[in-house]
Amino acid sequence: MKRKFGDRANWRRISRRRFTCRYVESDRFTGYITLYTIYNLKEPLWKTYGNHTYRIADKGYSWLQYYPKNSHYIVTAMFDEREEIIQWYIDTCKIQGVTDQGVPWFDDLYLDVVVLRNGEVFLLDEDELDDAIHRNVITQEDYQLAVSTANNLMDNINNKKFPYFLMSLEHRKQLFENDEFRRNS
Repeated sequence: MKRKFGDRANWRRISRRRFTCRYVESDRFTGYITLYTIYNLKEPLWKTYGNHTYRIADKGYSWLQYYPKNSHYIVTAMFDEREEIIQWYIDTCKIQGVTDQGVPWFDDLYLDVVVLRNGEVFLLDEDELDDAIHRNVITQEDYQLAVSTANNLMDNINNKKFPYFLMSLEHRKQLFENDEFRRNS
């Protein structure tokens, strides 16, 4: 199981970035929200889902990430240089926490859900999850947690009960464009 950090300090592709973080408690969301902005990088990052290939990391791109309190998933809304949404990437996780330096982290449980801006939904990395259980990297309970979390996410997305689509678009404008994110962090 791999621990992933919100500041992506070990991401060698990126040579200049900005990471900001704040804890939020509201009726709509409780947990950490981070913004990772890319200023310079060695080369863009491209991903293919189905018949579509998207650039998800490049100069001027930003990733708004949600760490919902007491949840087994992390939501990343990825925006291009025009601040338009590219995709939402949802990682399943065993646990999440925060370093002594205030950087959120999570222990990745392999299964991911991607929702493209056109509404297409993809479940990713089932093979990685199967491999992890066969190699005894995770327990049967971890495996079931990943599967049930991904299934619940997919159900909520399909039933239009997943709040992070609109929330991320609103937060991108309200919290970041007005510098509110920095003032309150």
